[in-house]
Amino acid sequence: MSNVRVRFAPSPTGYLHVGGARTALYNWLFARHVGGVLVLRIEDTDVDRSRPELVTVILDSLKWLGLTWDEGPYFQSERRARYREMAAELERLGHAYPCFCTPAELQAKRARAEAEHRPWKYDGACRNLSEAERQQRQAENRPSAIRFRVPETGETGFADLVFGELQVANPDLENFVLLRSDGNPTYHLGVVADDLDMRITHVVRGADHISNTPKQILMYRALGVPEPVFAHLPLILGPDRQRLSKRHGATSVGAYREEGILPEALVNFLALLGWTPPDQKEIVSLEEMVRTFELETVSKSNAVFDPEKLAWMNSEYLRRLPFERLLPEIECELKSAGLWRETFAAGERERFEAKVRLLQTRARGLKDFSHSGRAFFSDDFEYDPEAVKKFWKDPALENLLAALADKLAATDPFDLAETEKSLRGVAAEKGIKAGLLINATRVALTGQAVAPGLFDVMVTLGRQRVVARLRRGTESLRARSSGA
Repeated sequence: MSNVRVRFAPSPTGYLHVGGARTALYNWLFARHVGGVLVLRIEDTDVDRSRPELVTVILDSLKWLGLTWDEGPYFQSERRARYREMAAELERLGHAYPCFCTPAELQAKRARAEAEHRPWKYDGACRNLSEAERQQRQAENRPSAIRFRVPETGETGFADLVFGELQVANPDLENFVLLRSDGNPTYHLGVVADDLDMRITHVVRGADHISNTPKQILMYRALGVPEPVFAHLPLILGPDRQRLSKRHGATSVGAYREEGILPEALVNFLALLGWTPPDQKEIVSLEEMVRTFELETVSKSNAVFDPEKLAWMNSEYLRRLPFERLLPEIECELKSAGLWRETFAAGERERFEAKVRLLQTRARGLKDFSHSGRAFFSDDFEYDPEAVKKFWKDPALENLLAALADKLAATDPFDLAETEKSLRGVAAEKGIKAGLLINATRVALTGQAVAPGLFDVMVTLGRQRVVARLRRGTESLRARSSGA
């Protein structure tokens, strides 16, 4: 199947949506699996909504995901002459005709249908105009669109690789527009012309395009050329089983990148929204996907986008990420948060790497290094109110933290065994459970109720910083008790 040619054709009217990213991924996997070619096409003929700067954003998102293309990008805006040529060819063959209906006339008919509670479709008012009537309207310089002449009888069907045999009665299809009166192509004309000229053998796209497919197949058949094989992908729904949208949170690839999601994790997550590997594993490398992916195994059931599942998957990838790959990501994240210091790459390099390793085992995303992990890279951090409420309520803690600070200031060596021995020694001396002091100390050192092992945290931060933060915690407790 090395002659397979597929395409991904985003429109630069918005960012790369996760649904579009999954479509790109499935096209990419299919092409790589069979040794085919992936063509990138930019469908930018929507003059009012297309934004050139979004092309760069879309391409950057694809590259970040690792989805490279073999040809393109091609731009529809550079092919308008070709679309007009194809519309003229369909008209010459008797499969298209000029429509002189004005937008106002069409809107009036649509409004009348709505008032009468009946579905509306174009009624073919210009379909059977005589040649003399057409010439008269053209002589009057009346604007005209070009519509496809849909057969009035019969059915149009096709075999979908995912959904199986599908068909629609031709009378249920309207005589759709190919070329608008301003000379710009509609989606149907542009996509058929492009797929034909670019020798696309398989069209892999979302199930929301199923209703478009019979119209496009009619165009192929009118031109006397074979249509490509179609595979429509199930829709992606939010946790509430409604179509995924902004109300569900982030929906663009760029937004998840900014949230600290790794590209490998997002690719793995998207791959499983409609496809299950033969071994049913959840953590699947790109190489494994390429080896086992087949369009025929894609589910026809709609997929549910579960943010918690993505967060879990991202944490799995973070834990497995090679350290040399992780460090640049953390540097970038800390710079973005204003926490980066050049000493992290110089004099403090060893301690910096120890902090990253400690946090890597627990982080769910890159943002965790600058948010919940902020105290590891800066002394400027706040105490989480819930942590304070839970673990700083014992009035004895003010003196306990002060005693522990004094004890640790003299602890030598300042390692895992000795720091733990010192803390438990203070607890025994004061007649309290060690857990009370451990939890309170964690809040003092990190500002959080949950963090890596306390004694690992102590050693990683170092004696000077630990003692200083315990004294700061003591002052904070004293101020709270005095009502300041």
